[in-house]
Order: sequence, then structure tokens, then C-alpha cells
Amino acid sequence: MKTVVASFDTLAAASKAATKLMAAGFMQSDINIVSNNTAFSGASVNPDARPVDNDDGVATGALAGGALGVAAGVTISLMGLAIPGIGPILAAGTLATALAGAGAGAVAGGLIGALTDIGVPDDDAHFYAESVRRGGAVVTVRTDESRTTLAESILEAEGAIDIDERVERWRRDGWKGFDSDASPYSYDDLERERARYRTPQVPRQGM
Repeated sequence: MKTVVASFDTLAAASKAATKLMAAGFMQSDINIVSNNTAFSGASVNPDARPVDNDDGVATGALAGGALGVAAGVTISLMGLAIPGIGPILAAGTLATALAGAGAGAVAGGLIGALTDIGVPDDDAHFYAESVRRGGAVVTVRTDESRTTLAESILEAEGAIDIDERVERWRRDGWKGFDSDASPYSYDDLERERARYRTPQVPRQGM
């Protein structure tokens, strides 16, 4: 079995990719989504969504406790959580369960640990955690090797970012790795960050 993972610039794009995966026969139980919820921009999911930045870090606006309407008759329940260094997030699937369980969402590196537990290599988990910190949304899908290429193709076609190119840009700006002690980005920070990027990606495999 393989874990295919990709990052998107918005939750709306990530949810569309999840829709396409399920339409292609991938099981909902094998799909995970985690998205920054500080500057939620998924107007197609909830046009009344507003940025969430509570004192306690728990997502209470946007889609917390709601659901994504994806493939016909199917919804993905979203859970509002808070991650050190990232701030409020929305998560669905086993990632959400792992982050919510035993206070995992409140400990340093919670998202990195959850990603590695589902098969994302440690170095890559740092990259994808940072992409969420900077306003992105990550989709993972667990699949047998025979369907890995199909999963990668779907995610790429739906606009997954080039994570290697993105990381290289961060490093040129002085980024050294995901830091759970860093201050979460504000709404304005994320808007500036998102304005810098518009590049597609090839998804990465985990073991």
C-alpha cells in the first residue's frame, strides 16, 4: 500500500480533488484532508465563511463541525482543531481522528506525527505541515500500488502545487523547517503568501 499526498492552495481545490478521487473509486475511508482555517477561502463550500482566529485557537467559524459535500450523496465531516505553529485548522478522515485523540492536536508536531503515521515520510511531513501553516490544504489517499499512478494523476490534474519548488522558495527566504513554536500566520499574512504562488505539482508517494 502507498500513501499519495498533495497540497493545494485552498480547501475548495482540495475538496474537488477528493471528489474526483471518490468518483474514480477510491474509498472515502482512505482519503484525508487537512486545511488551514485562518483565512478560509472555500466560497464554493460555504460562501459565508469568515477568517477564524480565536483566543483559544479552536476553529468555530467557517466549517467547524460542518461537512464538505463531495461525490453524489457523500459528505466528508470536518473537525475544527488547533495546531501549535499553525493555528486553527479543519481536518477530515483518520487525520482528524488522530489529531483530536488524546490531545494530539495540542502537542508540538501533532500534524507531522499524524502524517507520518499514515505513511508520509518524515521530511515530506514537515513540508506539508508548513504548506498548511502557510494557508494550504493537504489531501492524502491510501491506495494499492496498482492505482498509485491514477491517484497521482487525479491530484495533479486538480491543481496540486509543486511542493519541491515551493519548499525551495521558502528556503531562499530563510525557512529551515516546520517550527511548532512559530507564531501562526495572520489572515493578512496568508493573503500575501497565497498571492506569491500559482504553480502546479506532481504528488509525492509515501511508503
